[in-house]
Amino acid sequence: MSQTNTGSIRAIHGDVVEVSFLAEKPPRHEVLTMADDPTVKLEVYSSTPGDLVYCISFTDPAKLYRGAKVIRLYETINIPVGPATFGRVMDVFGRPQDGKGEVISEKTRSIYGSPPGFKSVSPKREILETGIKIIDFFTPFLKGGKIGLFGGAGVGKTVILTELIHNVVAFHKGVSVFAGIGERIREAQEIIENLAQYNVLANVALVFGQMNERPAVRFRTGYAAAALAEYLRDEEDRDVLFFVDNAYRFIQAGNELSTLLNTIPSEDGYQATLTSDVGIFQERLAPTDRGAITSVQAVYVPADDFTDSGVQALVPYFDSSVILSRLIYGQGRRPAIDILASSSGLIDPSIIGHDHYEAYLEAVKILSRHLYLDRVVSIAGETELSPQDRVIFRRAKMILNYMTQYSFTVAAQTGRPGCFVKRQDVIRDVSGILSGKLDSADPEKLLYIDTLKGVGK
Repeated sequence: MSQTNTGSIRAIHGDVVEVSFLAEKPPRHEVLTMADDPTVKLEVYSSTPGDLVYCISFTDPAKLYRGAKVIRLYETINIPVGPATFGRVMDVFGRPQDGKGEVISEKTRSIYGSPPGFKSVSPKREILETGIKIIDFFTPFLKGGKIGLFGGAGVGKTVILTELIHNVVAFHKGVSVFAGIGERIREAQEIIENLAQYNVLANVALVFGQMNERPAVRFRTGYAAAALAEYLRDEEDRDVLFFVDNAYRFIQAGNELSTLLNTIPSEDGYQATLTSDVGIFQERLAPTDRGAITSVQAVYVPADDFTDSGVQALVPYFDSSVILSRLIYGQGRRPAIDILASSSGLIDPSIIGHDHYEAYLEAVKILSRHLYLDRVVSIAGETELSPQDRVIFRRAKMILNYMTQYSFTVAAQTGRPGCFVKRQDVIRDVSGILSGKLDSADPEKLLYIDTLKGVGK
């Protein structure tokens, strides 16, 4: 065994391993393995002026011991890419997690890619229709943009993600990549079963690093999934929908690694490299003149605190921010989206059209007024409102009820089939409510319908 490609383990500090190389030291991100156990995987994270390099372990540290011989592999982590990955569930190394045998692909790609050059980034501003009424009307998605789904635990982030996968694959005939970072194994199993049940799994590649995995695995899972999406965009000229569940867990894994590496934390307790960690990942997910990566990312909000530094580090990258509310969820309205707290950078008449723009402004205006009127009604009753306010209150209630919608992917739980509603139908219906065409209708009849066809007649 050549001395130029071997080192030895000097110390083990949990998931951080000190390795000594007497000859040339390996560069950052190179993968190392043990001479007597090839299943062990270490990645060079940093080095010292001396002969030591610090590695992060993707393997149980119980397999490591001081003095063990370590071999350089002269490569970074590579993952299979291309059509062979569709319908498959992999880990960060491309190893199968679905019991279907090895993922056989002629091509592999390093999980460490570079953001596309400025000249190749596409400036097109086109709406991606999701079929979810409340999203398409109030927070339209930009094709090739980034969308954040913000919410605490149990408010429906994963349901919206799986519904978006279903709708894009079933109605747009697109392809998707799913990165499961630091979430529950049960949720991963449910996602896979739902996608298989609705015959869309064959167009989705899934990479998982669940909460039971080591921090290094969780931290690199997003990179592995990004490599799959980049290949489809750059080599196959395809538009890709890229899902992350959960982007906050990606930050959390980086924080755990920084703690193990004894780096000085930032003021709020997160890693000092928080901003750059997020930027390196997010800037790879960009549209180019060859194809677009549209990224939808669930963001767990710890303790429902939106001022958390980890959450705030993600916000600047999103073109649309969808805020899920525990209060609205408790009221029984699904999706539990807080319309007034959510936002989209596409609210521009040159992008969404004049009719949509005017209807949006008027709808937001009366919903804002409804917030105040709702407090009055809860204390004094609706009869105490002026005739004008009573009309506003009822129309706002109609809009809120109209925006409720059953999902395809939870039809087994709700017992109700899902529906895909075109954006133009939503604009027409909301405009009808705002114009007073349904003032005589019962607002409760607008709950969980697809369109207003037949309502009020």
